Amino acid sequence: MDSIEGVFTTLPGVAIAAWLMTGLIRRYALRRLIDVPNDRSSHVVPTPRGGGLAVVLAFFVGCFAAVVSGAMSPAFLGLLGSGLIVAGAGFWDDHGHVPARVRLAAHTAAGTVAIGLIGGFHELPLGSWMLPLGWFGTGFALLWLLWSLNLFNFMDGIDAIAGTEAIFVAGGALALMALQPEGLGATSAALAVLTAANAGFLWWNWPPAKIFLGDVGSGFIGYSLALIALADMRSPGGGLGLPVWVILNGLFVVDATYTLARRVITGQRWYSPHRLHAYQKAATILGGHRPVVIYALCINTLWLLPCAFAAQRWPNWAVPLLGMALLPLLTLVVRLKAGDP
Repeated sequence: MDSIEGVFTTLPGVAIAAWLMTGLIRRYALRRLIDVPNDRSSHVVPTPRGGGLAVVLAFFVGCFAAVVSGAMSPAFLGLLGSGLIVAGAGFWDDHGHVPARVRLAAHTAAGTVAIGLIGGFHELPLGSWMLPLGWFGTGFALLWLLWSLNLFNFMDGIDAIAGTEAIFVAGGALALMALQPEGLGATSAALAVLTAANAGFLWWNWPPAKIFLGDVGSGFIGYSLALIALADMRSPGGGLGLPVWVILNGLFVVDATYTLARRVITGQRWYSPHRLHAYQKAATILGGHRPVVIYALCINTLWLLPCAFAAQRWPNWAVPLLGMALLPLLTLVVRLKAGDP
């Protein structure tokens, strides 16, 4: 049996492990990690948080199985292990407020270790064009990791939104990698395992959520997806390329970036908690979390995935296709007045 096929046979077990561990963590969280609603919350019932720890644990169980099967090297597992620093800081924060400077230091340390382990990042694949970055590549790679990490943290504000987005991005990238002549490798194995781990957790997080991801989950998922993307873009030929990865993350990228920019421009305390993202406003308009998640799934599968496929299929047009994919999303968040009180 081919090593990557061996990984796919373990995915049901990874999903079941995540499901079981989430239930166990929920028992602990009901006593120690209750998220009490306030005027900035999008939920109305006190709900335990920290369930993302199950995603972290199930992910590494699956990755260890991938190493045993030969689909992933111990070195690549070590690279992914830098995410444990992010998860640890997040789980600590779920138990109580951790100063922003401490979280930033932990996230920066994780990113710096990861970039060192992959041997730096010197070229940015933009479709058929490789943009030389030189020493600026290290800064770009670190910024990419930190922004993706915070992207999922910002956008994890209603039930199932972050879990379904993670499954779409990881699963979509995996499907596109399967179409490449190089075939599937370690990055594909990591994406498959991450998809399964999130699927197991999602049963508990589907609206109405019985437990939230918490910072331990949202930060780790965003960081891991960005790290896998970096590893993919360093592969021969540039992997899927930056435009494809950004398109797959399009919903989160546009909503979070526009909302943050709008809050800065209008003089708000941009670093303070709020519920001004487009998806949060949509939940108010539509009367719940579930319709927003379903609409997001439709946008992802019916619009962004075809755009990502086109950017991969015709790399000369990857950058224009990126703009085409994101423009309707930008129009939507503007119409929803994201970032405006």
